[in-house]
Amino acid sequence: MLNITLPDGSVRPVESGTTGHALANSISEGLARNALAVRVNGEVRDLYRPFTEDATVEILTWNDAAGKSTYWHSSAHLMAEALEALYPGVKLAIGPAIENGFYYDVDLGEGRSISSEDFPEIEKKMLELAKQKNRYVRQEISKADAIAYFTEKQDPYKLELLENLEDGQITFYTQGSFTDLCRGPHIPDTSTIKAAKLMNVAGAYWRGDEKNKQLTRLYGITFPKAKDLTEYLERLEEAKRRDHRKLGKELKLFAFSEKVGAGLPLWLPKGTALRERLEQFLRKAQVKAGYQPVVTPHIGSKELYVTSGHYEKYGADSFQPIKTPNPGEEFFLKPMNCPHHCEIYKTEPRSYRDLPVRYAEFGTVYRYEQSGELHGLTRVRGFTQDDAHIFCRPDQVKDEFKKVIDLVLYVFKNLGFEDYTAQISLRDPANKVKYIGSDENWALAESAIQEAAAEKGLSTTTELGEAAFYGPKLDFMVRDALGRRWQLGTIQVDYNLPERFDLEYVASDNTKQRPVMLHRAPFGSLERFVAVLIEHCAGNFPLWLTPEQFIVLPISDKYIDYANEVKAQLEQRELRGTVDARDERIGRKIRDAEMGKIPYLLVVGEKEAQDNIISVRKHGEGDLGSMPLDAFVKSVQSQIVEAY
Repeated sequence: MLNITLPDGSVRPVESGTTGHALANSISEGLARNALAVRVNGEVRDLYRPFTEDATVEILTWNDAAGKSTYWHSSAHLMAEALEALYPGVKLAIGPAIENGFYYDVDLGEGRSISSEDFPEIEKKMLELAKQKNRYVRQEISKADAIAYFTEKQDPYKLELLENLEDGQITFYTQGSFTDLCRGPHIPDTSTIKAAKLMNVAGAYWRGDEKNKQLTRLYGITFPKAKDLTEYLERLEEAKRRDHRKLGKELKLFAFSEKVGAGLPLWLPKGTALRERLEQFLRKAQVKAGYQPVVTPHIGSKELYVTSGHYEKYGADSFQPIKTPNPGEEFFLKPMNCPHHCEIYKTEPRSYRDLPVRYAEFGTVYRYEQSGELHGLTRVRGFTQDDAHIFCRPDQVKDEFKKVIDLVLYVFKNLGFEDYTAQISLRDPANKVKYIGSDENWALAESAIQEAAAEKGLSTTTELGEAAFYGPKLDFMVRDALGRRWQLGTIQVDYNLPERFDLEYVASDNTKQRPVMLHRAPFGSLERFVAVLIEHCAGNFPLWLTPEQFIVLPISDKYIDYANEVKAQLEQRELRGTVDARDERIGRKIRDAEMGKIPYLLVVGEKEAQDNIISVRKHGEGDLGSMPLDAFVKSVQSQIVEAY
């Protein structure tokens, strides 16, 4: 008998050879119907693979990320089967699952291509094959037999993939008459694939090398229910409407210029106002939390980043060295702020009584992202981090970490991010060469994060291999209004940089000790945070944050003076706004202000000027009626106080 430990901690004895499907069925018929795969000791496997030893087991369904990934990888095989049926002689490369759906790279052969007009036929064929309810059958195969199979099939890309594999590492998966080289896992059979949609077609070089042949990459997505596909497509359309690049242009927040350079955003006046208010919001919270503001240069000596380890890890992704007239002297645009803060810490002796020391900086950093990876504000080459570094004693680490958690949650609350989980990112124990520092320090750092997250009652997940090269971290994964996950906010524990920079403090016994360093950024970067915020709230920013809280709309030129008087009085009450003095009809002014997502539209004409009142319209809600300025100010200020 084998002992199978379930996620709730209970243990079930089963016969050796029992499958994941049989285990699911023993728990409930509903779970067995919905099961897609099984996680065994952390490894995702086919549902019908037998258990051969004691294991920790989790049954995976569509509601699990790994379940979806398995489902979509299986769908990639289904699409490949459809392509072989529709395009005889097609050569297959690779077909992985991605965050939303899957793709397959294929070589259609000379003179053949696929366009969006061909998508319906491929989708129809996929669903026709899915209805056959073919099992995904796993087969271990020798390298010689695998080579013989793909040689006969004349599949050069599979043969190239086999070059780096050995006997015992090779498996085939077959569904119906289609067989592919694949390590799996896969769903039980094709029948759960009920809806299919091809999303895009693009070119992709084999193995990402432009020296190789360009293949056709087909992107698709599938769902177990037709209504799920409908809802997904509706969300995509809404995402297009919310695209921060589109809204950023319409709302006049930011721009890019080829002459300035790709990936280097230009903040326009309204965007600058938005950005500065975010900075003011966090600066105020940081002062209350005991942070000291600092400012560091945009460049640093190469030696600084060699000492920190950033040159080794980021050198290839940084801009090239800046050479000076002094031979051998080199500077870099800074990729990180932390080395500079370490040097600030070293400017004076420290006692255990001085700690913790908390330095905060809105520091701009630079990394040379590849041009194909640049995307609006979410992936840029120059960005400003709301960076802070806390230097503390080992006995203070957990409390400081918990205080940072409180600060991150304060930011999320005031900006409308209510759905989030915390991801504990740990070192990959099987690949320690990627990281710097001793095993002992890594164990201490990882333990501090896990305990702090537990004591704050955070909903957490744990990911091996996602730590920074110098230490583990807690990343906050936020779901926006469309259900998309974004990494916003990070806290990292670092025992390594204090060693590399020889940081010290004098302990109570007069010995010299190393401080522990916490890296912390609630926004992450202002650029990326603003992009996510724009898409989350569709440009309808919180009232305390929005660049223009009101706009005064005179119905004709005769009332521009009164409109300016209203604006002046509101500005004296610390509200922000403008006057639309254009020679346009009032209907056009209202329409444009609505498009600009200005929260309050204040219409003024003869009656308003005579009675010293304003007619108020609220964005998205319409007419709120006429009221004195004092009543309007009181209403708006109460909303700001409630939110901020």
